[in-house]
Amino acid sequence: MRTPRPGRRVVLAGSAAAAVVAAMPGVAAATPGGPTDGADADPAPYRWRNVVVGGTGFVTGVLFHPAVPGLAYARTDIGGAYRWDDRAARWTPLTDHLGWDDWNLLGVEALAVDPAHPDRLYLAVGTYAQSWAGNGAVLRSEDRGSTWARTDLSVKLGANEDGRGTGERLLVDPRDSSVLWLGTRHDGLLRSTDRGATWSAATGFPAKASPTGQGVTFLAAAGRTVYAGWGDGDGTPGTPNLYRTADGTRWEAVPGQPAGSSARIPLRAAYDPHTRELYVTYGDAPGPNGQTDGSVHKLRTATGTWTEVTPVRPGGTTADGSADTFAYGGIAADVRRAGTAVVSTNNRWADGDTVFRTTDGGRTWTSLKDTAVLDVSETPYLKWGGDSPKFGWWIQAVAVDPYDSGHVVYGTGATLYATRDLRHWAPQIRGLEESAVRLLISPPSGAAHLISGVGDIGVLHHERLTASPSRGMATNPVSGTATGLAQAAAEPSYVVRTGWGDNGNGAHSHDGGRTWTPFPAQPALGKDAPGPIAVSADGGVLLWSFVHWDGTKYAAHRSTDGGATWAEVPSFPKGATPVADPVDPTVFYAYDTDTGTLYTSTDGGSSFGARAGGLPSGDDQFRLAAAPGRIGDLWLSLKWNGLYRSTDGGTAFDKVTSCWASYTLGFGKAADGADYPALYQVGSTGPGTAVLRSDDTARTWIRINDDAHQWGWTGEVVTGDPRIHGRVYLGTNGRGIQYGDPV
Repeated sequence: MRTPRPGRRVVLAGSAAAAVVAAMPGVAAATPGGPTDGADADPAPYRWRNVVVGGTGFVTGVLFHPAVPGLAYARTDIGGAYRWDDRAARWTPLTDHLGWDDWNLLGVEALAVDPAHPDRLYLAVGTYAQSWAGNGAVLRSEDRGSTWARTDLSVKLGANEDGRGTGERLLVDPRDSSVLWLGTRHDGLLRSTDRGATWSAATGFPAKASPTGQGVTFLAAAGRTVYAGWGDGDGTPGTPNLYRTADGTRWEAVPGQPAGSSARIPLRAAYDPHTRELYVTYGDAPGPNGQTDGSVHKLRTATGTWTEVTPVRPGGTTADGSADTFAYGGIAADVRRAGTAVVSTNNRWADGDTVFRTTDGGRTWTSLKDTAVLDVSETPYLKWGGDSPKFGWWIQAVAVDPYDSGHVVYGTGATLYATRDLRHWAPQIRGLEESAVRLLISPPSGAAHLISGVGDIGVLHHERLTASPSRGMATNPVSGTATGLAQAAAEPSYVVRTGWGDNGNGAHSHDGGRTWTPFPAQPALGKDAPGPIAVSADGGVLLWSFVHWDGTKYAAHRSTDGGATWAEVPSFPKGATPVADPVDPTVFYAYDTDTGTLYTSTDGGSSFGARAGGLPSGDDQFRLAAAPGRIGDLWLSLKWNGLYRSTDGGTAFDKVTSCWASYTLGFGKAADGADYPALYQVGSTGPGTAVLRSDDTARTWIRINDDAHQWGWTGEVVTGDPRIHGRVYLGTNGRGIQYGDPV
């Protein structure tokens, strides 16, 4: 257990010269109670569910089990793995047990099933291969992912890096179920002889790993032979990028393999057992971005004969004269029909990506997009603010059901489409939620209990928590990742939002976030550096801060006419998040983490002055929040420094000793008999990080999540429901919006 930090009180001195007075533990504390309150208690019983949006993230792999009808698995780049139940028509998340300290394992690099043992499932997990990320791991299950055993690796994996749509890089050996192979990016080929419990470098594998390359891009079984794609070649003739072994010991470069830029990196492979042909897709880059050339080839394994079967050669021009550049991505063989396979294009922005299908071994291909009828009524955001949805992009995961030739699925950067007749397509996404959640508002009144701001798809108005928002993503304008979302405390029908977008990034709503109107004007910084926004309690003042994607910070701009005109506020701490007082419309707050100073404005945001100095500085995870319905009641949660409270508008802050780390904080309806809102936080009162609730103004906390519901990193945003005591909404980084209710 980590030793709790001593209590501290920060006193206003009228300027940045305010002193920090160290105290003994518990002295000058805002609330009584030791730092381990609630740490050893059993979690309060809660029921956790996803707020339904439907997908929203990159599905990087789909794998049907070859011996069990209706059983399939999916992997995502940051949101874990899922199991498909065909009878229930939904996905079950399998990795929600991964906790705060294991956040890097929520990205799934590869998955594998054992054809001879249907209940066995293996995952290679690890989101980043960078020096600051932890090592990867292999998860092993004997019950289809309901429970897991774990082996930590000494190497890093990269489920959210370039090449994340290749694979699979994990394979059960077709000759021996005890033997597994794992291809890594920078550490060569690994082998296990005890069903993944221990791993060592594979002997005899000739390719040399590079610290910056792609390494092994896929492992595929063709009969009893294992093939390995290699992503570090340069495409020149004589430089092999495909290897094979027939006995698990001796590896060789496959003779006659394709060369050239269009075949530089082998991305995926699929085997047709009827014709004994191995199909391989290639690209000039690993993808999903940056590809301009690619091809498809097949190898007749019995004779060693290679044939190019590329459906359409990249490099032509579209009707409007744009260069039609792309690579090929997913490939899957129909094991029920000889010579039948599907293959996807990838990074084809000019003409749009498609899935091609052949029934004659690749001699001819048909684009399934050309006759596709898309139904996205279950997830309307897929219209992207237009009248019709897109067929997809980032298509690197493609699969054909081994028990139903008409059941084809493909993953995109936002969903998983499926068909049962090769013509009608709809998202097959129930239960799979992968959004990265940045902002949440639970309004005190109105039709919706939740408004969310998420990565890539902007702002959503949730009329129901159990169905995807009927209006889709917020439009007028359409924007990408949300950066700001705020509601006028005294006029809750007035909501404002900011985010990344091409045609304006700021908008306001007068009906609680249901419909939107763009600000009449916006500062020039709004396009390249949109940041958080605040609105005064009465809705009369907007305060918009700006932070460039490279980290450069700028002063806030202020508007008093609904965004028609804007003026810079030079005294605002650059890059800080503005917070409006929920009662007094003339008061705003901002915390400058660079200097550890609380700034206040008492003239409607026209000017700011330092009020409390000497607060902890340099904390890269913090949140300043104002308690609803109270003037000057501020809470400051700090990743490394815990929780502070001020009841005098930031003149002085008291250290709260009931927790030693606080990553994010929010408020909800007060408990029966209580006169203060319930507090929710992601933080630490003891040895671990948990989702916590306090009904007594942070004197004590109870844990409200459990070991099965942790979702990796959850430090961005949490808020309670002001109308339902105990209900909490939690933003995750890859598992969507979770909401919990007491049971």
